Amino acid sequence: MGIAKNFLKKVKINMSELSTLLLEWFDLNKRGLPFRKNNKPYDVWVSEIMLQQTKVDTVIPYYNAWMKKFPNIESVSEASEESVLKSWEGLGYYSRSRNFHKAAKIIIKNFNSKIPESWDDFRLLPGVGDYTAGAVLSIAFNKSYVAVDGNVKRVMARLTSRKKLSQHNLRFIKSKLLKFMDKNRAGDFNQAMMELGACVCLPRNPKCEQCPINKICNAYISGKPTEYPAKVVKKTIPSHIFVGGLIRVGNKILIQKREEKMLNGLWEIPMKKINDQKNLTKDFKNFIFNKYGITVKINKVFSAIKHSYSHFNMKLIVIDCEKTTSIVKKKNMYSWIEKNQINNYPFHKVNHKVFSLFKKKTWNV
Repeated sequence: MGIAKNFLKKVKINMSELSTLLLEWFDLNKRGLPFRKNNKPYDVWVSEIMLQQTKVDTVIPYYNAWMKKFPNIESVSEASEESVLKSWEGLGYYSRSRNFHKAAKIIIKNFNSKIPESWDDFRLLPGVGDYTAGAVLSIAFNKSYVAVDGNVKRVMARLTSRKKLSQHNLRFIKSKLLKFMDKNRAGDFNQAMMELGACVCLPRNPKCEQCPINKICNAYISGKPTEYPAKVVKKTIPSHIFVGGLIRVGNKILIQKREEKMLNGLWEIPMKKINDQKNLTKDFKNFIFNKYGITVKINKVFSAIKHSYSHFNMKLIVIDCEKTTSIVKKKNMYSWIEKNQINNYPFHKVNHKVFSLFKKKTWNV
């Protein structure tokens, strides 16, 4: 570490030079992404929400489809939550789309359909955190706010030789970024930092020789760039077993709308978490009767479908069954749909694995 510090003192590169080197590199090397075609506030905001915890390659087709269906903030505000969720289907972290929908309504009502450019007003909108506010306000309005995502944290940890991303060090990183930033190109500076982390300053096998600011990077000079920041030991992700049923009557199946916080507002086949598989079919029959007032005949139990969510792994045992009798229950909890109606409802991803299985094997309607 001492070598790096001495080297930095000897080089004495000023902050404006760092910004110049970075922006020159960005102008020549930035990717031609669809959300970089313009810096309209709405377009930037949509892209930044989609890019949270999601890879660029995954986002691009969703972004293009979204902009075609919802070209402006008014169209989002006027849409139903179900329509918004359907357009987000498969992208995950659905609270992002629900919050965006709520924020759109607030903007129409309180801001005359214009996305606010003040930090306080924009930051208070549902789903908007410091990163989103900094990114949108800098890129769309050229406001001098930093946008610190995972890529920027890594770049700055290496540049400033910070091993721990503690709150103290994050505050230090933000203060340095504000000093480095070219205030005339605040949005480009933030995007350049993100681009550097995404394309050059990689978590593993960083391309240090291609880095425009490697001569002042402590981690590069130390010869051990991947030691910055120190790796955080990930918690073990738990695994849970669920049982779910494709309950049929004639050419229709039963689906339920989720009311839980996770995946709220999405539809799914009836399913429940179980502790063991000893009395699988009996427990499932009781669950369906208690919840829907429906008795079912079990046709077949299929092998488990596996799926991973961000905080747990799922093993779903699928049961093919038919409705035999029913009594009156809360009808707003569920709906009977035909196969060709599946695309009209937003489902979380594991359901499409189930539908794919049954389309090939038993659901011949």
